Amino acid sequence: MKAFFRILQLLSVTLLALLAASLHPSARAQGSFRFGLDDVARIAQERAQSPLVSAADALPAELQSLDYDAYRDIRFRPARALWGDAQLPFETMFFHRGLYQRAPVRVHELTADGARALPYASGDYDFGKNAVQPQGWGDLGHAGLRVHYALNNPQYKDELVVFLGASYFRALGAGQQYGLSARGLAIDTVGGSGEEFPRFTEFWLERPAADAKQITLYALLESARATGAYRFELVPGAQTVTRVHARVFLRPTDRPVATLGIAPLTSMFFFGENQPRAGDFRPEVHDSDGLLVASGDEWLWRPLQNPARPTTNAFAVQQLRGFGLMQRDRAFASYEDVEARYERRPSAWVKPLGDWGPGRIELLQLPTPDETHDNIVAYWVPAQLPAPGVPLAFAYELSWQGDTQQRPPGGWATQSRRGIGYARLDGNERAGQVQFVVDFAGPALAALPPDAAVRAVASADGNGRVLEQLAYFNPAAKSWRMTLRVQRIDPAQPVELRAFLQHDTHTLSETWSNIILPE
Repeated sequence: MKAFFRILQLLSVTLLALLAASLHPSARAQGSFRFGLDDVARIAQERAQSPLVSAADALPAELQSLDYDAYRDIRFRPARALWGDAQLPFETMFFHRGLYQRAPVRVHELTADGARALPYASGDYDFGKNAVQPQGWGDLGHAGLRVHYALNNPQYKDELVVFLGASYFRALGAGQQYGLSARGLAIDTVGGSGEEFPRFTEFWLERPAADAKQITLYALLESARATGAYRFELVPGAQTVTRVHARVFLRPTDRPVATLGIAPLTSMFFFGENQPRAGDFRPEVHDSDGLLVASGDEWLWRPLQNPARPTTNAFAVQQLRGFGLMQRDRAFASYEDVEARYERRPSAWVKPLGDWGPGRIELLQLPTPDETHDNIVAYWVPAQLPAPGVPLAFAYELSWQGDTQQRPPGGWATQSRRGIGYARLDGNERAGQVQFVVDFAGPALAALPPDAAVRAVASADGNGRVLEQLAYFNPAAKSWRMTLRVQRIDPAQPVELRAFLQHDTHTLSETWSNIILPE
């Protein structure tokens, strides 16, 4: 049966190629070839009409036996980089298959004269200390790719973006180090019968011009229940911007998609100022410290946590203006890690291009025992899914931001600390009480005199009672501080909190939204 579907798939690809040629009569003429998102979308829509045919991921025995260190010793030779010999602004290198990256990816180059395949060649790689004989392996395909650009120094091309593993990709702005990742699509991360990881199976890279300031590539996404066509336009800079245009098609299956995550972001939060870790010399360890959501006229900030058990929260939005997993704390003293340099990790801000309609932002936080695991996921879920075969089209800008990043216009939380300082309370009075100390900054707050009548407006859900809500000027930081004390009613249940700063009838800050998890 699998062979039968494979034959059908090959025939469909051939027919689609002929169709594309007929739609572009001039494509056969030298120097007039055209390829775009429509071409990838036709392939995606055609494949969505039949079950997924997974590419064979078998590896030569020599590769299968390599451990982590041995696999890392396989490196692409920079002298073999695509476009390197032409001295173009961008270069592309590839990743070798092996270990966790077993599935092959096919890559093509797009020029004015047509599309040409970029097959695997063992001579492109330095195998280090590995005693292997790759000459007989044939065309293994690639595990992924990375694009290089002179981001920080005109004499050296840094990594700009990496596509590696499923539909994961991550990029950098100037002066940044890799941190959180983005994905093409998330399926049933929560809900449904288990998470499905779509993957990019094929790429088409546009050859850049000699004076190019951006690079464009296309990708075909496939999974058991969806296909997709993607165009990525990457504009490098202090804040590298990835413009994404996509069309997703759901496959007709007996397992309908429960949660379709658009523009998913994946990050790591181990501990921070709101959740310190005893015994670690570092004050904080995380790639992101909060979720920022802009909807209508409200800005919402949710500090991240490393929960004891998986925790999912949803934020209903009628009109999304943007969301992101942000690394707001940019001070080295907050991390004290000379190797990881968490203060250089980028924030990722998603700005919809066009109206996405109603839906929700979903935040999943998983427990992690260390900093090597990504345990935070955030994405947009549309209120209504398309019928199988009907395209869901969306576009957005994904900005990889550093010290200058997206913030609310008036004021924002700069740190959130949990704990009770000195107080004349006995054990019974302290029982069930939680205190937060939150600092706010921003132009709306900076414009006020220290004696301004700023007040904290706080509320809790039915499982919490706000005992104290104070706002006052912090002369040491020249900012404003909120102290919030809450009584938990049932410690076995969570408590949802919301708070913001107000002066007269004017809202000064974003809404600080937090959850007290069961203990």
